[in-house]
Amino acid sequence: MHPLNIAVVGRFAPSPTGPLHSGSLVAAVGSWLAAKQRGGRWLLRLDDLDRPRCRQEFEDDILRTLERFDLHWDGEVSRQSNHEEQYVAAFEQLRKLDVVYPCGCSRAEIARLASAPHPGEEIPYPGTCREGLLPGREPRAWRVRTKENVVTFDDLRHGAVVTALDETGDFIVKRVEGFFAYQLAVVVDDHLTGVNQVVRGDDLLDSTPRQVLLHQMLGWPLPHYCHLPLVTGPDGRKLSKRDNRVSLAAGSVAGRESELLVWALGFLGVKVPEAYAGARCRELLAWAVGLPLHLTYLHIPGQLQQTLRLLQ
Repeated sequence: MHPLNIAVVGRFAPSPTGPLHSGSLVAAVGSWLAAKQRGGRWLLRLDDLDRPRCRQEFEDDILRTLERFDLHWDGEVSRQSNHEEQYVAAFEQLRKLDVVYPCGCSRAEIARLASAPHPGEEIPYPGTCREGLLPGREPRAWRVRTKENVVTFDDLRHGAVVTALDETGDFIVKRVEGFFAYQLAVVVDDHLTGVNQVVRGDDLLDSTPRQVLLHQMLGWPLPHYCHLPLVTGPDGRKLSKRDNRVSLAAGSVAGRESELLVWALGFLGVKVPEAYAGARCRELLAWAVGLPLHLTYLHIPGQLQQTLRLLQ
């Protein structure tokens, strides 16, 4: 993913709004391996932007769960809640570049104006306030102009990803109440900590073009990206915070950490040999780091169903 002479800095960035589940474990193991196979650093950031839903008990549980799997991070744990000043500075830079504008539209109004089916959960913004607020309107948020912006980036698993952002609409970077949106926050977070390798789930693939655009607008170098297949439930849907927990909150998996780690490696296309049956997490990770630098990140449904049974 990187030229050999560049030190790799990867990261894992869970939100402390609930315990880790098997999908979180895959993302953690995948990002850890991708960094460590290159002799790089693996950082831990707590994405606590959604402060009303974040709880100390979840934060503590996340840290202890990672330690149980011997997924030890480098340096201090960082938190989005400590980066407010840097978010403000980045937003002001975007204002000076005249690439953001105030928007007075509500979500209900945007939904009524939607004229065509749209993928995903987010409704494309039609650009109502792009040329100025409508008479009598107060700003609700600040949006980035995406008109005529076509973003291209290379993903380790998906290859070249090309997105015409005007098809998804101008996106929010700041709420009028002062809350910064995830799209801007994560770009600032990664830049602040020198992250140059982002390995995460496919659920964030649609967000990446927006983050690439912000990196480009702010003049910051792009990380290398890899989006992993999602761990899903029997109905094919993404796991929720309550599903397949691998944290201390799920007492039924205590003592099965090695078994779960073997499953996570298999989900990523790394088959653990029989000689390592019963090995501890530390031994399994040391073996995986020594493999040739190549992860296939294959989704194997049979292994998924096996883990669903394990966690019930």
